[in-house]
Amino acid sequence: MGNQLDTSLTPIIDRHRRDGRRLVQILREVQDQTGWLSPEVLSWIADAIAWPRARVESTAGFYSFFHTRPLGQYRILWSDNITDRMLGSQDLMQAMCRKLWLEPGRVSEDGLVSVEATSCTGLCDQGPAILVNYRAMPGITLERVDKIVHLVRNRVPLAEWPAEWFRIEDNIRRKDILLDHGLVPGEALSAALARGPETMLTEVRRANLRGRGGAGFGTALKWEACRQAEGSQRYLVCNADEGEPGTFKDRVLLNSYADLVFEGMTIAGHAIGATEGLLYLRGEYRYLLDDLAATLERRRREGLLGRNILGTPFNFDIEIHLGAGAYVCGEESALIESLEGKPGKPRIRPPFPVVRGYREQPTAVNNVETLASTCLIAARGGDWFAAIGTAKSAGSKLLSVSGDVEQPGIYEYPFGVTVAQVLADSGARNPQAVQISGAAGTCLADDEFERRIAFEDLPTAGSFMVFDRGRDMFEVARNFVHFFAHESCGFCTPCRVGTALNRRLMDKIAAGQGSPYDINEMFKLHRLMQGTSHCGLGNSATTALFDTLTKFKPAFERRLQSLDYEPGFDLDLALSQARQMTGRDDPGAHLSQEDKT
Repeated sequence: MGNQLDTSLTPIIDRHRRDGRRLVQILREVQDQTGWLSPEVLSWIADAIAWPRARVESTAGFYSFFHTRPLGQYRILWSDNITDRMLGSQDLMQAMCRKLWLEPGRVSEDGLVSVEATSCTGLCDQGPAILVNYRAMPGITLERVDKIVHLVRNRVPLAEWPAEWFRIEDNIRRKDILLDHGLVPGEALSAALARGPETMLTEVRRANLRGRGGAGFGTALKWEACRQAEGSQRYLVCNADEGEPGTFKDRVLLNSYADLVFEGMTIAGHAIGATEGLLYLRGEYRYLLDDLAATLERRRREGLLGRNILGTPFNFDIEIHLGAGAYVCGEESALIESLEGKPGKPRIRPPFPVVRGYREQPTAVNNVETLASTCLIAARGGDWFAAIGTAKSAGSKLLSVSGDVEQPGIYEYPFGVTVAQVLADSGARNPQAVQISGAAGTCLADDEFERRIAFEDLPTAGSFMVFDRGRDMFEVARNFVHFFAHESCGFCTPCRVGTALNRRLMDKIAAGQGSPYDINEMFKLHRLMQGTSHCGLGNSATTALFDTLTKFKPAFERRLQSLDYEPGFDLDLALSQARQMTGRDDPGAHLSQEDKT
C-alpha cells in the first residue's frame, strides 16, 4: 500500500514543493484522489512534508470539508442558513433522507451516500441550496430531490448530472460606481503605476476608503503600516472567505468582476511593496476556482501579472488558496494560520498582521470589495471617490439582499442609503425585522428602518436579511445561536462554552421547558462573551441574540411554560435514543407523569 501511495500521491506533494505550509491545499487534493483521509494517508503526508503526524491530523480534523472516515461516493450537504430554512430546506432534506433510507449525518448502509447540514453556502438569493461533493447547486425543489435520489441510486457520476442544475446566477439588481465601473483590464493598474506607490497611498488616503469586510478600518492606514514595517518580504492577501450568513456579494465580484479584483490586488501590492498576493477563496466557492485560475493566466499573458508588469520594473503574481469549511477563517489572523497549513485559530494580537503576518512577514489583508474599489481610486482619483457617499463613509456599498423580498440579489448604493429604501427597491412586503451584517450583525425592528447604511450609523459587511411579520424571530435567533456554537473554533473558553450554553438554553426554551431565568442567563452570557472572548467571533456571537431578545422579547416569552425556574433535564426525552434503537415508542416505553416527579 505504501508504494501505491508513493505512486499516486507523490505528484501532489511535489507540486506543492513538499511545503507543510501548503498543507490545506495538499489535504484537499489528496482527499479528491483517495476519497477520504485515512490514518495511513495522513501518516504518509506527514512523512512527505516532514511534519509530526499530530500536526497533520490536527489540521485535517479542524476543517469541516476534510473527513477522516469514509463518507460515501456522494456527500450531500444542505445549507442550514435561516433563509434556506425559510424556503423549506429542512423538509426537503428530510424528504431526501426518507427516499434514500438513511438518517441525516449517517452514511448509508452500502457506503454510497451521506446527507447532512452545513452552514451558509453563499447562495441565499437562490436557495434552498446544497453542495454535492462540494459542488454548489441552487434552487432545490421536491422534484429535483427525486431526480437527485434517482441519480445517486444509479451511481451516475457527478460529471454526467445536468449542467443547468449547477448554474449560479449573479442576480445583480442595482448597479452604481463599482458594478458599473466602465474600466478595461489594465486601465486602473496603468494609472496606479504611473502615480507610484507613495502617490497612490496618498490618493487612497484622500479617498477615505475603509474596509468593506465589516470592520471599516482605514485602508490607507493599513497599507502604510505594512509598507513601513520591517521585513524581508511583504504579502498582500485578499480575504474571499465570505462565510457570514446572508452574504454573497464577493461571490458575484469573483464570478463576473474577477479582473477588477485581481487588478485591485496588484495595485495594493505595488503600494505596499509586495511581490506576492494570495487569494483565500472559501471552500463553498470551489466552483469558481477554474475560471479564476484562467483569468490569472490570461492576465499574465497580457502583461498585467508576473515580471515587469506593463513594461515597468514591478513584479507581482497571485496564487489562489482554497479554504475547507471554517467560518472563523474570515478573521484575518485565522486566515493566515490556514494559509500556513494550520488549523484556522485566531492569533494573539499584537503583533498585528501588518507587522508579522503570513510567514512572519508584514501582510496586508483586505476584503474582495475593498480591493475592487481601489481600481476606481486609481483610475479617477481620491477626491472623486470621496465625493460619493457620506462624509465618513466614502464610495458605495454592495448589499446581499435575501429573505422575504420579491427580488433577492445584489444591490449597490452610495453610502447613506436608508434601510427603508433598500426594502422598497427589493420588494419587501410588511417586514418586521432586518438582520444587518449576518449572524454577527445588528437586528433592526421596523421603527429603525430610516437608519442609514454607513459606518457612522449601520456598518455592515453586506448581508441584508429580511423577515416579514409571519416569521418567528425566536427561530431566527435560534438558528444564529446554533451557527455560532457549530463554528466556534474552541480556542478560548468564553466563546467555546458560551456558544454551547446559549444553544442549550435556546433549545430548552424551544422544547417548552424555559423560564425567565434562562433569558436572564443569555443576557449575562452576552455581557461576558463581549468582554472576554479572544477574537471577533466570540465578541459578536451574541449580538443578534441580544438584539432579538431586546426588540422581540414576546417571541421568547410566549414559549415560556412557567414564570418560575424549571429543570432543563427531561429524563423521558433523554431516553428517546434508546427507544429509537429498540424500535419501541409505545406508552410502556415512556415514563409516566409519576415517574417524572
